[in-house]
Amino acid sequence: MALAAYRNLMRAARIAFQGDAPVLAAAKQQIRHEFRQKSSMSSSDSATKEAIQHAQEVAKFLRANVVQGKKLDGEDNMYRLRIHEDTERGDNDTIKMAGQGTIGGEGCCGGGSR
Repeated sequence: MALAAYRNLMRAARIAFQGDAPVLAAAKQQIRHEFRQKSSMSSSDSATKEAIQHAQEVAKFLRANVVQGKKLDGEDNMYRLRIHEDTERGDNDTIKMAGQGTIGGEGCCGGGSR
């Protein structure tokens, strides 16, 4: 199970950081470091299962939520995003609903006008 989680995490890093060699190398180094630190854990230990689950969740997060942006030449605030097939694409319904559940007509964190 640990080997599958390791491979899954390495693949996710390769997808998330494709084309950015320094960041990809740093991510792979960190993954190796974390797995080596935990290599002496017993396979029957509950902490081992939690660590494997954590690795799987990190891999899922990298695949779905990390998007690379590259600044376009000659443009001040324009970026090209590398969105791939695993990138999570949602709708804006949750953002549109954000202000509708406020208490007493106040804005977020009680910062409304009084």
